[in-house]
Amino acid sequence: MSKQKTNVFSGKKKNSWIFSLIVLFMILVLVKTGDKQYNNFSNWLANKTNNVVVLPKVKESPFRLGLDLQGGSQLIYRADVSKISDADKDDLLDGVRDVIERRVNTFGVSEPVIQINKTIDSDYRIIVELAGVKNVDDAIKEIGETPRLEFKEQDDGAAVVDEQSLSLMENYNSELFNKAQEILGKAKEGQDFTQLALANNSPVSLSSDPSSPGTENDGNLGWINKDSNPAVFEVIKDFEVGGVSETIETKNLFNIFKLEDKRQKENSSDYEYSVRQISLSKMTEDYLKSMSDNWKNTELSGKNLKRAVIQFDQNSNLPEVSLEFDDEGATFFEEITARNVGRPVAIYLDDYPISMPTVNEKISGGKAIISGNFSLEEAKELVQRLKAGALPVPIELINQKTVGATLGHQSIVDSLDAGILGLILVALFMILVYRFFGLSSVFSLLIYGLTVLAFFKTLPLVVALILGLLFVALTLMIFDELKILDLSLTVLFVVIGIILFVFGLNSVTLTLAGIAGFILSIGMAVDANVLIFERIKEEAKAGRSIRDAVDEGIRRAWPSIRDGNFSTLLICLVLMSFGTGVLKGFGTTLFIGVSVSMFSAIVVTRSFLLLFLNKRIERFGFLFGIKVKDKN
Repeated sequence: MSKQKTNVFSGKKKNSWIFSLIVLFMILVLVKTGDKQYNNFSNWLANKTNNVVVLPKVKESPFRLGLDLQGGSQLIYRADVSKISDADKDDLLDGVRDVIERRVNTFGVSEPVIQINKTIDSDYRIIVELAGVKNVDDAIKEIGETPRLEFKEQDDGAAVVDEQSLSLMENYNSELFNKAQEILGKAKEGQDFTQLALANNSPVSLSSDPSSPGTENDGNLGWINKDSNPAVFEVIKDFEVGGVSETIETKNLFNIFKLEDKRQKENSSDYEYSVRQISLSKMTEDYLKSMSDNWKNTELSGKNLKRAVIQFDQNSNLPEVSLEFDDEGATFFEEITARNVGRPVAIYLDDYPISMPTVNEKISGGKAIISGNFSLEEAKELVQRLKAGALPVPIELINQKTVGATLGHQSIVDSLDAGILGLILVALFMILVYRFFGLSSVFSLLIYGLTVLAFFKTLPLVVALILGLLFVALTLMIFDELKILDLSLTVLFVVIGIILFVFGLNSVTLTLAGIAGFILSIGMAVDANVLIFERIKEEAKAGRSIRDAVDEGIRRAWPSIRDGNFSTLLICLVLMSFGTGVLKGFGTTLFIGVSVSMFSAIVVTRSFLLLFLNKRIERFGFLFGIKVKDKN
């Protein structure tokens, strides 16, 4: 007899321990869901107790809201596919969507909604929704100004540069030389060389006004030696520290160099020199030719670009952009260089020539260098834009719409009102129909709601890991006690736990469709409880005690819950993997909700019932909606 009491006590003690873990789980999700309110309470408590009681603060992470809730911008583009064959349209339009998505993500908008629609007139529309974007002009610029990279070769039938243009070039360069001499005089008078470089360097663009300043560039060439930069080395090798060169003219530049420091190389008798440069870009005959119509397009374009990175020229130490083409682009590039040996090939970006290198020999391997006397910032910007990709087809903005934050706020209020009203009605229904069982379902739904909302936010790594481990461990422990655990079920719950952990580290973008998925999962959570309670009532009516009926009812209800929920999870995975925008958001929130609903329905509900059930309560069949048989 005592042995039986010991088993009952140990079972109840074990369930109390499990319930304590569930309470810990609930506290974590409660604090994370209401992180702002928790921090406010922490501050209030510290003030009231004169900092005697100070609760640790948590990092606040607001819910990430979509366009329909947060407000933002909707842009509609028309894609020009008139020159594209029908067989290639789908692939190219998919490429447009991918490029826009990459560029928007670079702009700082996560989970943009990008859709491609075909009108009844066979026009193609690209719909871009950007939640939270306040400056729509910046977004339009970021999307629409994707660089168009073209490689052109000379058209032998085009006109050459006329005498008037050559005279203009000579006058420009003469005035530019005078400006260089004026700058040199200021440098020799002791004015700050770095400031002179910042004010006068003109890395890329040429202006008709020689006095116009260039873009910001301090001209620092770093440490050079006779091997890394022989041309500059020959100019400054005999200078004393602080020495400034005369104006040195090259084909494209007027240069002034200053030796800022020198040091002996380690384990060598040679020296290396720290040099700063002021460089003014000349107008060249190649530039004049580029402004005329003597260039024609080649087969090579930005769509063949595979990689773009920054590197530095070994001679001038100026930044360059290294390009690498795909297999098709490599073939085109080899053919272009083969037929243009000894002639220039122009590289155009958005119809502007940025480099016109002369081809010395046929180039194989699909690599090219853009060296346009860039500043480091310009080179970085160019690489960033090229990495985002060139649009496969031209697009034109035909409509833009802004959703105000007020409208989004009203949508949130309406959604919250609907969700809260639904929860209250469901809770009242469960308590009225299932009484004590219904009360346990309300407790499990509370934990369910807090858990789902917590996973909608960005969780710290430690919190996400603890929640994921508790989710998997408690679930497997309860299922093992119910003797319904097998290898496939273990793998499934481990996989679900991993997916939830990943979601916890990356907040979910909530839209109206996403909230609909969340509310739908509430219904599925209640449905699981209803199945369990009905099976428990059937087992109790068959003569089992309430405690025994709980486990047996869960065991018998589980196959129906399992089949319904896992089929829903499979559909959610399909929506998450292949859906876009609204469908993806709906599938994501529904997946999280259904996964957590199984945890709350089985683990939380069972633990609550077994903790509070005892023989005294079991005598009152009214509390369970059943008639208890008199065993005396």
